[in-house]
Amino acid sequence: MQQAQQEFLKIIETNKRLIFKICNSYCQNADDREDLAQEIIFQLWKSWGNFNNDYKLSTWMYRIALNVAISFYRKEQKTTNTVLMGEHLIEIVDENLEEGLEANLNALQKFINELKPLDKALMLLYLEEKSHKEMAEIIGITSTNVATKIGRIKEQLKQKFSSQ
Repeated sequence: MQQAQQEFLKIIETNKRLIFKICNSYCQNADDREDLAQEIIFQLWKSWGNFNNDYKLSTWMYRIALNVAISFYRKEQKTTNTVLMGEHLIEIVDENLEEGLEANLNALQKFINELKPLDKALMLLYLEEKSHKEMAEIIGITSTNVATKIGRIKEQLKQKFSSQ
């Protein structure tokens, strides 16, 4: 196997959690998640020769993976009415947590799922604790726009929590 292929496969193996997290966020069905993961990996391979080492690898991967996921989501929206977030997106639910906290986490996942694809991508990155600069590079908007959108999304989520 060529060195470039080996390097690419190693990077995919190292960053598979990033790919799975995005797939779980945009697809409810296991078959759809698998299809999306394959499409993301294919697009990463297609773009591999254009990767610029001046940028962070994870930023480049997030950008491609989110663009593919948003396109996939839009295609699926034409055929289905709802797409639920994967149950593994927020993996902090513990059996010992108070019922109220678990209910709030479930409500948060539901509310995030109802967001527009770009807003959902921003919240995914926000929950990953990415900086506004990183989010801007991944999504392809300005840092100021990221800050504005995150503020608005957080306000929407607060309103949804207060009205439940």
